[in-house]
Amino acid sequence: MPTGSSLQAKASRIRLLLFDVDGVLTTGEVVMHADGSESKGFHIRDGAAIVWAQRAGLTVRLLSARSSGATAHRAAQLAVRIVAQGVKSKLATYEHIIRDAHVDDAEVAYMGDDLLDLQVLARVGLSAAPADAAPEVRERVDWVSTIGGGRGAARELVELVLRAQQRWDDVLRQ
Repeated sequence: MPTGSSLQAKASRIRLLLFDVDGVLTTGEVVMHADGSESKGFHIRDGAAIVWAQRAGLTVRLLSARSSGATAHRAAQLAVRIVAQGVKSKLATYEHIIRDAHVDDAEVAYMGDDLLDLQVLARVGLSAAPADAAPEVRERVDWVSTIGGGRGAARELVELVLRAQQRWDDVLRQ
């Protein structure tokens, strides 16, 4: 893991925040109902932080191997315009996302929690994981949240980035 100053340097360059969904913005639990529909919970603090990040000028995108109507609905509530769901290759989709956003790897922070995220985590400028991510993920990222997925981990990453960019006081004033 980088030292405090190198972590701050990485965070100060971020222009795009990219989040896995299940296990990062949710606890990873999917509740299956008798009618075949599903539901999942999203933490309000993560949602607020995503809104703050966008207001501060950062781009936010979601990247998930699973397709879910609940994810699309939550993204719409937060005004996250690009939600890549049901992707076969997270790395190939990541490459499309950064090309479309006109950013390079060093300008991207990605938070993932499981083995499917490792290829993207290895590419980005700031790699992050929730506290309850798979051990192989926690061992390989730049920063690990003190909180588990779906419980405010994304909020901690947003705060880290906004503080490093001297934008946190602006959020507090709003």
